[in-house]
Amino acid sequence: METVNKVKLTICGTDYIVTTEETPGYMQELGAQLDARIRNIMNNNERTSLVMATVMAALMQADEAKKAAQSADNLRKQLKSFFDDSNRTRVEAESLRREIAQLRREKEDLERKLAMR
Repeated sequence: METVNKVKLTICGTDYIVTTEETPGYMQELGAQLDARIRNIMNNNERTSLVMATVMAALMQADEAKKAAQSADNLRKQLKSFFDDSNRTRVEAESLRREIAQLRREKEDLERKLAMR
């Protein structure tokens, strides 16, 4: 069972107490990133309220998370394809090694028969 931490985050001047299994440092980092994102949105448009900026930041975060998940899915598919290709190549290589061994045995048999003549 992981340790539960209570972490105080200050986002846009408001304090929030978050209960989490994550480390306090990690949560502080996330809070600082969120604070910076909201402030940046508000600084770019003076008419943007805190609520609007927060919603926009949440949408941006959701977009990034969805794109990251899609990217991870694509990478998993590529890795699976690479592993499948690798396994196929390994099977083919083993088959060719057996064929080479068989051909060597046949060659040696033919050389012996030829030497006996």
